[in-house]
Amino acid sequence: MQSASLARRVALVLMATALLMVSGSLAWAAANDYKSRGFVPTGVTVVGKDLSGMTESEARAAIENAVAAPLLRPLNVSAADKSFVFDPKGIVAVDVDGMLALAYAPRRNATLAARVQHDLAGAPLPAQIEAKYTVDQTAIANWLAAVQSQIDTIPVNAERQIKKYKLVVKPSVVGLKTDVVGAQAVIVQALNAESALSDSASRSASIPVTAIKPKIVETSFKKTLVVSLSQRKVRLYDGANLQKTYSIAIGMPAYPTPTGDWKIINKRMNPTWTNPGSGWAATMPAYIAPGYSNPLGTRALDLDASGIRFHGSSNDGSIGTAASHGCMRMHMRDIEALYPLVPVGTPVYIRP
Repeated sequence: MQSASLARRVALVLMATALLMVSGSLAWAAANDYKSRGFVPTGVTVVGKDLSGMTESEARAAIENAVAAPLLRPLNVSAADKSFVFDPKGIVAVDVDGMLALAYAPRRNATLAARVQHDLAGAPLPAQIEAKYTVDQTAIANWLAAVQSQIDTIPVNAERQIKKYKLVVKPSVVGLKTDVVGAQAVIVQALNAESALSDSASRSASIPVTAIKPKIVETSFKKTLVVSLSQRKVRLYDGANLQKTYSIAIGMPAYPTPTGDWKIINKRMNPTWTNPGSGWAATMPAYIAPGYSNPLGTRALDLDASGIRFHGSSNDGSIGTAASHGCMRMHMRDIEALYPLVPVGTPVYIRP
């Protein structure tokens, strides 16, 4: 008897529970089918925007305003000293339909027990829906390629130029190289940043650009000699700065001093003169020992032009005239002053 009584009690409890569950399920199905009723459940938000009770069209408009509109705002991009506008339209694809579907999902996907519990408590099933969108990396790369063509420049070396017997240094120019990989990462980060969903009027990003230094800059130039044959002058420059001007004797018409771009290849102190075997030297000795009366004087600066050099002369009266056999004669005091100032390799520009 006791066993039968216990069995009846258990059966009654199970029946009551089943009835309660069926009743709760039916009640929820009848009263809480939000999708079929056409409005969003209470407690649903998209990126902080409350969609509770909205119709489908209202929820769609709210999602577009909260997500699509800010994400598709132009991005102001700076690179070096240039500015560009990146338009996300066609590159950022916002999944409005996906977010709208998720707005109805909390009640559909929740367990029956959870739905019943929240309904009995009179509390909504909270759901925070994140922004759903994709970024086309290839489209960003194509945009950057166009931008890069406007930014990247090759470095330009400084250059020595002779204008009216004066040395002018054309300045160097630093080149620019866009860091494409870094630039793409910066743009993607700007598009994905939380601030991208803010209501600010504009947003900006700065892409990395590397400066490329030229190999030759203004300070690369040291000493330079510029010869004006018509003026019978040689000018010594340090960089672009004129240091000193000296008078010279140049080659006579039969033995002209060659014009062109040359350099000093050898320096000789108290040089020995060696007969070059030319007709004009036929009556001269094979060589003349160093000394003040030596045809080369006390100093000689040999050029890579065959047989041509700066050298001293004891014949001061010839300086300023066309009197040599191609060389450039200088007062002895002047060649001795110039000698320590110009190293081997110093450029020599000889102009008419």
